[in-house]
Amino acid sequence: MTEQGDKNMERFAIRGHICYSEDQKKIRTVDRGYVVCEEGKSRGVFETLPEEWRGIPCRDYGDKLIIPGLVDLHVHAPQYTFRGLGMDRELIDWLNTHTFPEEEKYKDTAYAKKAYNIFIEDLLHSATTRACVFATCHKEATLWLMKKMEEAGLAGYVGKVNMDRNSSRGLQEESAQKSAQDTEAWILAAAGLTNVRPILTPRFIPTCSDELMEKLSELQKKYRLPAQSHLSENLSEIEWVRQLCPQASCYGDAYRLHGLFGGECPTIMAHCVYSDEEETRMMKEQGVFIAHCPESNVNLASGIAPARRFLDQGLKMGLGTDVAAGTSLSMFRAMAMAVQCSKLRWRIQDESLAPLTVEEVFYLATKGGGEFFGRVGSLEPGYEFDAVVIDDTMLRHARKLSAKERLERLIYLGEDRHIQAKYIKGKQVLPIEKNCR
Repeated sequence: MTEQGDKNMERFAIRGHICYSEDQKKIRTVDRGYVVCEEGKSRGVFETLPEEWRGIPCRDYGDKLIIPGLVDLHVHAPQYTFRGLGMDRELIDWLNTHTFPEEEKYKDTAYAKKAYNIFIEDLLHSATTRACVFATCHKEATLWLMKKMEEAGLAGYVGKVNMDRNSSRGLQEESAQKSAQDTEAWILAAAGLTNVRPILTPRFIPTCSDELMEKLSELQKKYRLPAQSHLSENLSEIEWVRQLCPQASCYGDAYRLHGLFGGECPTIMAHCVYSDEEETRMMKEQGVFIAHCPESNVNLASGIAPARRFLDQGLKMGLGTDVAAGTSLSMFRAMAMAVQCSKLRWRIQDESLAPLTVEEVFYLATKGGGEFFGRVGSLEPGYEFDAVVIDDTMLRHARKLSAKERLERLIYLGEDRHIQAKYIKGKQVLPIEKNCR
C-alpha cells in the first residue's frame, strides 16, 4: 500500500502501548493493544483485534506509546514570535510593552504569513491535535492562518480578536461598528472551512466597549458561534473591569450581561485565577469552560488558579499553553506546571486544596478540554480519532517501566522530537513508521 493511500484509509488499526483517561481519577493502559479507527472515529481499544476487524490495515508501533491527542484550550498564535521575552513584567505592562506592538505588525500580511508559518509548523509537530487560538484583529491575516492550519490537517477554533478601546493606536479598531463588520466578513469568508472554524474573540472586557459586546452578541446569535476570552487573571485587571462596568456584579457578569458567558453560547474563559464564589457559581451554571494556564500565570506574576476547587465543584476545565505568556506549545509542560503550581498553592496558600494528580492533569489535557469540541480527547468508542504515537526510547533508563510510568515521565520530560506519528479525525498528519506483518 502506498503511503498516500495509507493516509486516506477509512478503516484501520494502530498498535502499541495505549494510555487514555476513563475519568478524572483513572488512566487505562493496554500493553500492545489495538485502537480501531473507522470513518474518523474510534471504535475502541482492544487487547486483541476483534474478529470483525481481522485483516484491516494495521500500523504496528511496537513498544511506543499511543495516547489521545492533546487539547490546548488557549493559545495566542501571533505571540509565538516573542515567547520567552518580557517575563519580568506583569499582565497589563506586558501587553502594552510586548503584545500590542507585536500584534500591530500583522496588518502586514507578508509578515503575518512568515510568523504564522512558523507557528503552524511547530504546532503540527507537537502533541496537540485540537487548539483554541487567538489571532489578531486583522481579518485577512486571521483567515490566512485558518486556511493554512486546515491545509496542514490541524483542527480547532481560531478567533479574529476584537478591541475598540484601551489599545495601542495601531491596533485599536476604528469603532464598534467597524469591528463587527470586519468580524462578520471574516465569518462569511471562513464558511468553507471544516476543521478550523471561527470563534468569537473579544480580547477582554477592558478593550471592548459595551456597544461592541452587544454587536458580537448579535453575531453569536446569528451564526451560532462559540466565544473565548480572558477572565479574572490579574488583580489590577479586575479592578479596571469594576470601574469600566459598575453595573456588573463580577467580572464574569460583564460578559453575561451581553450573552457571551456560556448558556447557549459555548464559552472558554482563560485563567480564572481570582474567580470568587459568585463568579464560580455563574460559570458552573452556564457551563463555561475554564482554560487553566499555569505557566502563564506564573510568568506574569498573576497568581495560582484554584484548579482543585474547580475540579471538585464539577466545573468544565482544560489546560492552555497561553503562548507567549507561556513559553512553549508543549501540553506536556502545561500538565507538569499544573501539578507543580497546585502543590505551591496547597503548601503556601490553602492547605484545603490538595495538589492535582497525574491522572487529573492528563484528563484535563485530553478528555476535559476535548469536551469543548464534542466527543474529543479519548480513544473510547465514538470519540473522534485523534491520537499521538510517542517514541520515548531517547529517555534512557535502567529499570523496567509500566506504560503509565512512561506516560508520567513524558509529562515532565516529553519533547516534540518524541512524536512519532499523529492523527486528527482519523487522518494521519505526521509520518507513519511501518505496517503490521
